[in-house]
Amino acid sequence: MSRTAKWGKLSFMAVAVEGLDAAVLARRFIEVRAHTESLAARLSPEDQCIQSMPDVSPTKWHRAHTTWFFETFVLGALAGYRPYDPAFGYLFNSYYEAAGPRHPRPQRGLLSRPSAAEVAEYRRHVDEAVGAALAAGRIDPAGLALLELGLHHEQQHQELLVMDIKHVLAQNPLGAAYAAQDPFPIPKVPGPQRWQSHPGGLVDVGHDGGGFAFDNESPRHRVYLEPFEVSTELVTCGEWLTFMTDGGYDQPAWWLSDGWAAVQSNGWHAPLYWRCGEDGWEVFTLAGWKPLDVDEPVAHVSYYEADAFARWAGARLATEAEWEVAAGADPAGDTTFTGRLWQWSASAYLPYPGFAPAPGAVGEYNGKFMVNQHVLRGGATITPAGHLRLTYRNFFPPASRWPYTGVRLAR
Repeated sequence: MSRTAKWGKLSFMAVAVEGLDAAVLARRFIEVRAHTESLAARLSPEDQCIQSMPDVSPTKWHRAHTTWFFETFVLGALAGYRPYDPAFGYLFNSYYEAAGPRHPRPQRGLLSRPSAAEVAEYRRHVDEAVGAALAAGRIDPAGLALLELGLHHEQQHQELLVMDIKHVLAQNPLGAAYAAQDPFPIPKVPGPQRWQSHPGGLVDVGHDGGGFAFDNESPRHRVYLEPFEVSTELVTCGEWLTFMTDGGYDQPAWWLSDGWAAVQSNGWHAPLYWRCGEDGWEVFTLAGWKPLDVDEPVAHVSYYEADAFARWAGARLATEAEWEVAAGADPAGDTTFTGRLWQWSASAYLPYPGFAPAPGAVGEYNGKFMVNQHVLRGGATITPAGHLRLTYRNFFPPASRWPYTGVRLAR
């Protein structure tokens, strides 16, 4: 069976496969795969097995799943390749229905076997097979496009690995830390809030087709915007404390109905990873607990919390089109809009006009999640280098708090 027949067409990427350079991809493959292992190297085998809630995946599973992706979609198309272990297809498939059945997501933490050491051997085997295939010129242009997708997919899982292990370690009453110093500190807000205005009108948003992009970033299309303003700074922990002191978590007037229900059912009274100790508020970081810094951006808040804060502040959240236009117009957009925290938008995660997912397994990458999610923009301090674009559309359910999420106001 041909790759096209089995996995579907490759229209899910805005990248010309003819332009992909196998030698460049080989170098990137080594770098990306090594970075995953460096992230996991700080963790014991026991750390790597834990699943602290259904949305979190164990570190060991992230390492194996990203390997399964390359084995299934790249090596699986090569004549004569035999899977490292046929059972791994069931254990480490995530959500690709067309690729076969899979182990239930909430039960990934029950997989004590294969061990972390066996997963390392699996990664080594696939890495060597991919490297040999590249060196021999056995991967055709369609396969190179899948390899490129796999690299960006693994970078997504590098970010997930960090935010997942943070949630895991936060459950430990001994104050377990990922590192002596947080390797991904969130930069402080450099100054007071100021407002950037935009005249509105017809604007073009979405990926322009130059270089790699995920399918959900396209097609580029035209949107009409009313005049608006966006804050150039993220909301700080100090501002959030004022919101809390003013009864922000106690007054339903600020909250959407579903948000208020989440507050009541989950007992929210502060952002995730905040606690009030003997000396005041503390926040959990990858380096353990530390005193809250009022000048840092508030992090780990849900869409519901972000929306409630915006209402309390007499503002609102920007739509994703407003965010993209404002970030692209700011001369300092790379530093003020991106790379600190993902920012909740007011936009539901929906397809752009003209979007059509590709048939087959790879077409399941984004399109089937376009319901009950909200779009986030901007990337975070844990987002891998080279993995961000102003058109990048991240998405999570509105009650999610374990991602590195923050708040930017609009009006």
